[in-house]
Amino acid sequence: MAGVITDMPWELPGAFDFRGQQVRYGVRGTGDPLVLLHGTPFSSVVWRRIGPQLARNYRVYYFDLLGYGQSDKRHGQDVSLGVQNRVFAALLDHWDLDRPHVVGHDFGGATALRTHLLDGRDYRSLTLIDPVALSPHGSALVQSARRHQDALTELPGYIHEAILRAYIAGAVHRELSEQEMNRYLQPWLGDQGQAAFYRQIAQMHDRHTDEIQDRYDEIRCPVTILWGEQDGWIPVDRGHTLAGRIPGAGFRTVPEAGHLLPEDAPEAVVATVIDFLTRLT
Repeated sequence: MAGVITDMPWELPGAFDFRGQQVRYGVRGTGDPLVLLHGTPFSSVVWRRIGPQLARNYRVYYFDLLGYGQSDKRHGQDVSLGVQNRVFAALLDHWDLDRPHVVGHDFGGATALRTHLLDGRDYRSLTLIDPVALSPHGSALVQSARRHQDALTELPGYIHEAILRAYIAGAVHRELSEQEMNRYLQPWLGDQGQAAFYRQIAQMHDRHTDEIQDRYDEIRCPVTILWGEQDGWIPVDRGHTLAGRIPGAGFRTVPEAGHLLPEDAPEAVVATVIDFLTRLT
């Protein structure tokens, strides 16, 4: 898709109760259903330039993972990949969706894969964008948070914000504006947000990908994979490996784009999804 896609208003007016915890979501557009799943440490705001474009032809569903964005964040909460597939399966029931198109980035890709392979939910298609799909995974910060979650939670707010800024900046190839950066910072600031940030990192574990990574030949829908060539979090060679494990999967790299590809190259995401889904009809 040519041209630059600008920011659009992004709201999550819907609320779904998952085991007494609120998951916030939004729906826009008309047409065949398409669900967008974000990754970590982000929120559905990653789709703010992409969702409105796709909603011209599809009914687009999006939500904040449990413990992320505007969804509930609580002490002692399970926000691991081990619960996110159950959240997604419950949302599909709530929305009464059967075989939607699904687009997942990072942990959203892992959640879509787990929901498909472990919960038996079928999709018309699956687009994976720099997904967390193969073990081992987890940065140096993840390893530290696993060992020192309480200490990191108690850091002075300004130090936490500096860590968070550096962490998010490492996910993009270009430099984020202050407004763009603040979209990603805001959910993780303050006492509740800071605790939630280190909670979700500390709960990352290879077992959640170990459970599915040898079953990718069982995927029951067309798959295409999109990967930022400058992804410093999950190198592009992991993408090639993943594509080789999924029979018939398409694979495309995007130049001048890092791990947060929806932010670096939203036009490439829109063009890839529309082209992939159009070829399926």
